[in-house]
Amino acid sequence: MMTQLGFLSAFGGHAQGREFTRRVRRAACGLLLLVFAAPLGACSTPGLVLGAGASGAVAASEERGLGGSLTDRRIKAEINFDLLEEDRILYKGVSTAVYERRVLLTGIAKSIEKRDAAVRVAWQTAGVKEVINEIVVDPSGDSGTFISDTWIATKLRTKLMFDRDIESINYSIDTLRGTVHLLGVAQDPDEMEKVLAHARNLSSVRRVVNHVILKTDPRRQTNQAMN
Repeated sequence: MMTQLGFLSAFGGHAQGREFTRRVRRAACGLLLLVFAAPLGACSTPGLVLGAGASGAVAASEERGLGGSLTDRRIKAEINFDLLEEDRILYKGVSTAVYERRVLLTGIAKSIEKRDAAVRVAWQTAGVKEVINEIVVDPSGDSGTFISDTWIATKLRTKLMFDRDIESINYSIDTLRGTVHLLGVAQDPDEMEKVLAHARNLSSVRRVVNHVILKTDPRRQTNQAMN
C-alpha cells in the first residue's frame, strides 16, 4: 500500500499534494451541488427528492436563478474549504455570504494578516467578481453575544418574509456584535428602503451595513452572463 509520503511524491511533493487534495474537494463539492439541484432520478430516496426539489424550486425563484444559485454555492464551498486549509481558527471566525459572485466576508480575525489572508483566499476563488471585506480585527477573537446576534438575524428574516412588498428570498443577512450586514438584490429603491427600515427598527441593532444592489444595477448583467 502506498504511504502518504509516496502518495505526495507521486504528485510532485507536498505542495502539489495539497493542490491535488484541494481539487478533489472542489470536484466533490461541485458534484454534490449538482446532485441536490437535479430533478428526480432513479437512485434518489423520497426524502432526498423532496429536499432537492424544494431547494431547486426556491433557487429558481431567486433573481439570480438556479444557475446563479449553484455558482454561488460552489464559490462559497470553495472559499470555506480553502479557509479551513489556511487556518482552522480563521475558518471558524469568518462567515461567507455569496450572491451573484459578490462575496461578503464578516466575522473576526485575530490580526490584520489573518484578515488579509481571508480576503486573498476569497479573491483567488474562480468566478468571484467582488470581495466585500467586513471582517473585524480583534486579537481576543471574541465574536460577541451569539444569542443576541442570532435573535436579530432570525427576527429580521421573519419580518422580511412576512412583508408582501419584499422579495425576501433575494437577501442574505449576517449579524455580528449587533451590526447587520445585508447582501443581495432589491427590486427597486422602495423595496431596499423597506428592508433597511426593518433592520434599523429592531432592538439591539447597533448599525446596518448595506451591500444590496438594485435589480437594474449594471454589475448584475456581467455576473449573469458568466453563469
